[in-house]
Amino acid sequence: ASLLPFLPELEEINLSWNSCVGGTLKALTVHLHHVNLLKVLRLNNCRLTAEDVTSLGEAFEIVPQLEELDLSWNSNIGGKLSLLTKKLRKGCKIKLLKITDCNLTAKDGESLAEILNVIPKLEVLDLSINKHIGCSMKVIAQNLKNVPGLKELNLHMCGLKQDSLQGLDTALQHLAELRKLDISCNKEIGGGFKDSTAHLASLKNLEVLDLHQCCVTEEDMTVLSQVIPLLSSLQELNLSSNKNVGVSADPLLSRLRFLPKLKSVAISNCCLHEESFSSLAEAALHLPELEILDLSWNKCVGGNLKLLWGALKLATEIQVLRLSSCNLVAEDLALLTLLMQDGHLARLRKLDLSYNNNISDEGWVVFCQGLAVFKELSELDVSLRPSSCRDCGMWFSELLAALTKLPALAELGMQRWVLSEAQQKQLESFNRDNKRNIRFDC
Repeated sequence: ASLLPFLPELEEINLSWNSCVGGTLKALTVHLHHVNLLKVLRLNNCRLTAEDVTSLGEAFEIVPQLEELDLSWNSNIGGKLSLLTKKLRKGCKIKLLKITDCNLTAKDGESLAEILNVIPKLEVLDLSINKHIGCSMKVIAQNLKNVPGLKELNLHMCGLKQDSLQGLDTALQHLAELRKLDISCNKEIGGGFKDSTAHLASLKNLEVLDLHQCCVTEEDMTVLSQVIPLLSSLQELNLSSNKNVGVSADPLLSRLRFLPKLKSVAISNCCLHEESFSSLAEAALHLPELEILDLSWNKCVGGNLKLLWGALKLATEIQVLRLSSCNLVAEDLALLTLLMQDGHLARLRKLDLSYNNNISDEGWVVFCQGLAVFKELSELDVSLRPSSCRDCGMWFSELLAALTKLPALAELGMQRWVLSEAQQKQLESFNRDNKRNIRFDC
C-alpha cells in the first residue's frame, strides 16, 4: 500500500491467494486515490471480512475507471454483499464481476439484482458455486435487461429451480450479445426446459452452452432437440451426466450436424446406446472444426468405436479425445493405431483411455507399437479402475520405446498398473538416459 503514491499509472492490482489480506484491506483502500486509473482488482481467496467489504465499497468513488472486480472464494462475504453494492453509483464502468463460491445468500442475490441497474456495461457475471442464490434468481433475471451487453453468464451450481429457469429464459430476450451460458450442476431445473426455452433459440451469438448434470428429462430433450440446433454460432456444448441424452428417442445428437462451428462436444456419462452413438457418429461427419470429443463413461462405445471411423478421419483439428470407462477392447485400440498410421489424428494432444480394464495385453502391445506417430501428444492416461490392480505386460517395453519418439509428452497416467522389479529398473533407466521430464502417475 505504501508504494501506491509512486505508481499513479497502475492499472491492475492482484492480491489473490493471500490469506493475510483478510481484515487489513482498509490499509490498501485508503491509498487507492493515488491510482485512480486502476482498471483491474483481483482479491480471490483473501479471507475478506465484513470490514474489508465495507472498505472496498467506500473506495469505489476513488477508482472511477475500475472495469474488473474479482472477489471469488471469500466465504465470509456471504450475507454482507450489500455493504459493497450499496456504494456503487450509476454509470459505474465495471465490465467483469466474479463472486464465485462466496457463500452468497438470497439477500445477497437481491443486492446483486439492484446493482444491475447501475453497471450497464457489464459483460461477464460469474456467480457460480453459490448454492443459496437460486432463491433470488427470479429478481436477478428480471434485472438482467439492464445489462444488454452481457457476454458471459455463469450460474454453475447456484441452486436454480424450475421457476428460476423460467425467469432466466424470459431475460434471454434482452441478452442478444450473450456468448457463454453455464447453468450446469443445477439438478432441480430438470423438467423445466420444456417450458423455458422460448428465447434460448434467439441467442444467435451464443458460443458456449453448458448443461452438464442438470437432470434433463425426456420431455426436456424433446424441446432441446429443437432448440440447440438453431444456435448457429455454437462452438462448445456440454451435455454430460444427463442420462436421458442417450436414451431419449428424440434426435438431438443427429441434429448436431446443423452446428458446423462446434469445436467441443462433451457427452460423458449420458447412457448412450448403440443407436444414439451411431447418430452422433453420423453427425460428427459434419463437424470439421471439432477439437474436443468426450465420450467417457458410455459403455456402448466399447467394440463400436469403428462407428466413429469416418468422423475421426475427417477430424483434422481434433486435439482432445476422452474415452475413459468406455468398455474399450483390443479392436478399438487397433482402430486408433490404424488411424494414426494413416496420418489421421495428427494434432492429438490429450488421449484418455483410462478405466478400460477389458483391453488385453496384446491390444496394448499393438497400440504402443504405433504410439510414436502421435508427435504432438502431451498427455496420455491408461490407468485402471480404482478397484483394480494388474501386472504390466510385455507392452511396457514397447511403451518406453515409443516415449523416446514423443517429444511433447509430459504426463502419463498409469495408476494401478503394477511394475515388476525389472520394469521399475527400465523406468529408472529411461528417466536417466533420456533426460526427460515426464511425470509418471503410477
